[in-house]
Amino acid sequence: VQQVESGGGSVQAGGSLRLSCTASGYTNIPFAMGWFRQAPGKEREGVAVISRGGSISYGNSVRGRFTISQDNAKTTVYLQMNSLKPEDTAMYYCAAERGSLWYGLLPRGYDHWGQGTQVTVS
Repeated sequence: VQQVESGGGSVQAGGSLRLSCTASGYTNIPFAMGWFRQAPGKEREGVAVISRGGSISYGNSVRGRFTISQDNAKTTVYLQMNSLKPEDTAMYYCAAERGSLWYGLLPRGYDHWGQGTQVTVS
């Protein structure tokens, strides 16, 4: 069971990046998948999550700039990040929940985490 992330990098303020995360090894499709981020010295925070049924939650700081989506198989999620700001700089982690409760942006609700991909906005 793992999530494989890709798409991080460095970009100037106002630019865009797209992150991808593919879940593999699961017996069943994860109930929800999403993106969290953690900057140095700060707590991990929810960025955007999506359930296999299509429910979506966005963090207040990214709403209107970031868009989460998933493929038809519900095993890959994408995070389109536009109008990036320096404060978006963080390690971004993909997470998956195997249960059946909607935890939204609460990190404690997610069972499996990827290794993270760095996003740097200057």
